Amino acid sequence: VHLVESGGGSVQAGGSLTLSCASSEVTYSMGWFRQAPGKEREGVAMLRADGYTTYADAVKGRFTIARDPAKGQVYLQMNNLKPDDTAMYFCASSSGEVSRFRSFNPLMYEYWGQGTQVTVSA
Repeated sequence: VHLVESGGGSVQAGGSLTLSCASSEVTYSMGWFRQAPGKEREGVAMLRADGYTTYADAVKGRFTIARDPAKGQVYLQMNNLKPDDTAMYFCASSSGEVSRFRSFNPLMYEYWGQGTQVTVSA
């Protein structure tokens, strides 16, 4: 499975961005993670083929994950961005069902994209 992210960029606080992840195959679980300099990779949002979605507390109400299986795309709509959202954002994929208790455990995902940078200025 090959994943390619796009849509990153630089915005001011309060702005919006939509990230896209193009997948060579449709897989059961898809997640978005981010990693800021000097920090560990953290989960942001996850979506499963059965419709289950979950979000990190830091982004609830601001970010939305969605997928278009016909196009092999997964999206992350990010609104009301904050400087703390600045990070490299990664798309991740698992062939199987990722448990809701392990939604943001990077080890649950076999495939990863190269990342797209999001920078939010104050």
